[in-house]
Amino acid sequence: MNLERVSNEEKLNLCRKYYLVWVFLPRWVWPFLWLVNIFWFFREAFLVPAYTEQSQIKGYVWRSAVGFLFWVIVLTTWITVFQIYRPRWGALGDYLSFTIPLGTP
Repeated sequence: MNLERVSNEEKLNLCRKYYLVWVFLPRWVWPFLWLVNIFWFFREAFLVPAYTEQSQIKGYVWRSAVGFLFWVIVLTTWITVFQIYRPRWGALGDYLSFTIPLGTP
């Protein structure tokens, strides 16, 4: 879809849907939708000349960016902690692993 051909009201509606659709989808999908929202609407929110719906679009893009950044921090922290401490957790670490690596921990 070319956003230049869509009315400003439709842009706002689409941006709102990408932000609020997380209510109906599993948690692992949220950061991907927020990332799409950021990339798709960043130009409309911050780079084009001002129009009435732009402030609302800007709010959705900012909130999507904050949500995405939060998820990146949480996932990076969990992956780091899990990779470092999995061998020390013994059976729990093995239970949480999708595959058990071969070799010495």
